Amino acid sequence: MRIHEQSSDGPQPPRRVVSNISMSLDGRINGRGGDFDMGWIVPHAVTEVAREHLTRMTKDATTALLGRKNYEGFGSYWPKVADDENAEPRDRTFAQWLGAVEKVVFSTTAPQLTWTNSRLSNDPVQEVRRLRGEPGGDIVVLSSSSVIRTLLAASEVDRLVIQLCPEIVGGGARLFADDAPQTSWFLSGQSVGATGATYLTYERRAP
Repeated sequence: MRIHEQSSDGPQPPRRVVSNISMSLDGRINGRGGDFDMGWIVPHAVTEVAREHLTRMTKDATTALLGRKNYEGFGSYWPKVADDENAEPRDRTFAQWLGAVEKVVFSTTAPQLTWTNSRLSNDPVQEVRRLRGEPGGDIVVLSSSSVIRTLLAASEVDRLVIQLCPEIVGGGARLFADDAPQTSWFLSGQSVGATGATYLTYERRAP
């Protein structure tokens, strides 16, 4: 069952696109081992501040955007948390939200979409522009770097949320490529977790 849309009574605010990602001090989103070399992120993702940060970010969101790899990785982990009565309450709340929310998966192949409320798309920019024209809450890109890069290049990201981990990884992919478009942002929120990770929220300045 999908989560409810926001009430249609009165004017609705524009839908924001919120991109969320974890990054090392040297700008890496994974390690030298490739896409799944992310163990260095784990200690920073289970602190009180990290959980509060995730809860706040998804509170007003009604659509989640995911690349294929994250969809498959999240799908193998979070449904179990949603059903686990012994799970940390905020983890379980996020897992249940993720299960109920509309999930748009970007892939050039045809992966098997076994998770409820999932559908396939192949163009993040056109999809976001279409979603902005529909009623609903925030559109959250969950840790999918290829989707974030594509939307940044098209000026379709309104809020950029970064978990900056106090780690120097020394190799791996970067979020921002050398050909990323020049844009201006301002810091609208920050907090620090028990491990020293900093949670930074940036809003895009109007051109």
